[in-house]
This record gives sequence, structure tokens and C-alpha cells, in this order.
Amino acid sequence: MRTLFILSIALLMLGLAPNSHAEVTAEQRKLAMEGAQLWPIYCAQCHNARPGSEFSPDQWNAITMHMRTQSNMPAKNIRAITEFLKTVR
Repeated sequence: MRTLFILSIALLMLGLAPNSHAEVTAEQRKLAMEGAQLWPIYCAQCHNARPGSEFSPDQWNAITMHMRTQSNMPAKNIRAITEFLKTVR
């Protein structure tokens, strides 16, 4: 699990680039970093790592909202994970 966490952080640091619509803000970076830490805890138990580019930001919004209802995850955690998935390309 530690290796997955380190890999997630590395992917985040390498993949944080401006998206096609706007620059990534400092708040989005902070949230994405939190999401990188939470992803292995909540998601990696059942899912293999997927590149953020596999789905559009709107699709990630829908997917993570669905998974929040399935996992009963706190809203603040799913927001961070969603931001992580949307910014890692």
C-alpha cells in the first residue's frame, strides 16, 4: 500500500498541469494532494489505478459521486479524491 501511495504522489506531481479550461489553483493542488493520500485508503482496496485522463472531469464527478454513495465516504474526502483524479493526467 505504501508503494501505491508513493506512486500516486509521483503521478500527481508529474501530472499537475493546467487543464484545458483554466489554470489549476493552489486550492485545487492542495485538495488534489489530499486526494492522492486518500485514494489508496478508499479506492485502491477494490480498484486498480486508472489515469485521470481515462475520463473527463464531468465523468469523474459522476463516477465519484456514485462511489461516495456506495462507500458512505465523507463528502470532504470524496471532493479531494475527485480533484486528484481530475488533475492527474
